[in-house]
Amino acid sequence: MGAAVRGLAYGRAMQTSPALGLVLPPDQAPERFLDVARAADAAGVGELWLWEDCFGQSGTSTAAAVLAATERIRVGIGLLPVPLRNVALTAMEIATIARMFPGRLLPGIGHGVLEWMAQAGVREASPLTLLTEHATALRTLLAGDELSVDGRYVHLNRVQLRWPPHEVPPLLIGGVKPKTLALAGELGDGVLLTSDAAPEEQLEVTRAAIATVREARAAIGLDLPYAIVLFASVQADASPSEIARLAAEYGALGVTSLGLIAMDRDGRIDAGDGILRLAETIGAAVA
Repeated sequence: MGAAVRGLAYGRAMQTSPALGLVLPPDQAPERFLDVARAADAAGVGELWLWEDCFGQSGTSTAAAVLAATERIRVGIGLLPVPLRNVALTAMEIATIARMFPGRLLPGIGHGVLEWMAQAGVREASPLTLLTEHATALRTLLAGDELSVDGRYVHLNRVQLRWPPHEVPPLLIGGVKPKTLALAGELGDGVLLTSDAAPEEQLEVTRAAIATVREARAAIGLDLPYAIVLFASVQADASPSEIARLAAEYGALGVTSLGLIAMDRDGRIDAGDGILRLAETIGAAVA
């Protein structure tokens, strides 16, 4: 793994206070994305997180549009479901965006929601094997190397990117269950954590997930900086002090980047202007 990649965690791998970001969920209509992105950028939010949601917006096209519409905010994709994607195309898209907007793209990959993968006709018998093969091939291609492989799911014949990225972006791997978390620790530059746990259980669930990742890395002798990205829900009208408290709690566990999801008072993801209020509050919290 190249030095350009391993300098990741956005320079925050060893500090206790995570980078604060805003999650732009698929509950927002795509035509609103650029307004939200510009507002977050203007407010001083450090990161904006998207995801490729079935059957809503795509990940890479949205990321490219958001990056083009903003000046400095980093844009993460959490995550691209590998069953939907040929790894050569994924590498081409990531490399293209990384060259256009160096240092601002944070791509993530994962299983995707398996029920949705079945709906699309792409669910495989061994999602873990597919993710392993995809991640391994993607790393090789983004490094600019030629690759021929005939795996269970990934088949490439002398594929090499014509325009690999000058600076390889960190590859995040999403996971929930122990085997996938271990894989993320072994093959990724960072892990993307999400959970449906109740708020009072979220800290313990996160602690256990991080422990699984760290154990997997230690088992193969990896001790380099590693990004731990967590998506967490907050009220859209949360105060800066509430956000600072969350950041301190999760930072103490080792979270390096905290993406916040705006929720309405009924406990649903906010599909209105609450996300704009949260963007302002996050900006105030990091100022």
